[in-house]
Amino acid sequence: MANRILIIEDEVKIARFIELELVHEGNTVDKAHDGREGLDKALSEDFDLILLDVMLPKLNGLEVLRRIRMEKETPVIMLTARDAVMDKVSGLDAGADDYITKPFAIEELLARIRVALKKRGNAVSTTHTMEIKGVVLDEDRHEVTVNGEIVELTNREFELLHMLMRNKNIVLDREKLMNEVCGYDYIGETNIIDVYVRYLRTKIDDKYGIKLITTVRGVGYVIKDN
Repeated sequence: MANRILIIEDEVKIARFIELELVHEGNTVDKAHDGREGLDKALSEDFDLILLDVMLPKLNGLEVLRRIRMEKETPVIMLTARDAVMDKVSGLDAGADDYITKPFAIEELLARIRVALKKRGNAVSTTHTMEIKGVVLDEDRHEVTVNGEIVELTNREFELLHMLMRNKNIVLDREKLMNEVCGYDYIGETNIIDVYVRYLRTKIDDKYGIKLITTVRGVGYVIKDN
């Protein structure tokens, strides 16, 4: 699938040259020749990558980048004729993914674009949820659902379930689970993991008729995905 790239560059000839090369590589391209127009397009439309010049009329590139980053995580490669270290640092600190100084070889720019797009693809494809037997655990939201219904869990119950699901089909002994869930310096009941497993079974296994957590006698617990 073609990538959609926005070029924000006030030098018309440079923007046109880059556009032709990107189109030749199979991308679709849109252009803006000042900072304000570029910002409007970047925020109102969806692009896979933005090439952003630093020295722009109406609104400079760093300000454009700061405002983009308030709303979007679109990869941004900064283009500039200035090569001072502080200029590069400012761009990267403002949220740029990469920085290339004019004049540049078009092959280098295309290579940097490919790297940025690949990173974006990997980030998009990276999932922070896991599902076993209809139980969905969302790491980012710190949330567990069954059939779309939220299961109310305490932090330790969530951490225990997370540990077991992350290590599906692997039997984990009670000591390892206790260290991970309660911490290595935990001082308390030695059967605490059994207690939390019982709570999880009440909230998930029993309530939804799921055989999720299996006891391995004399060892510990395991969640199997079959």
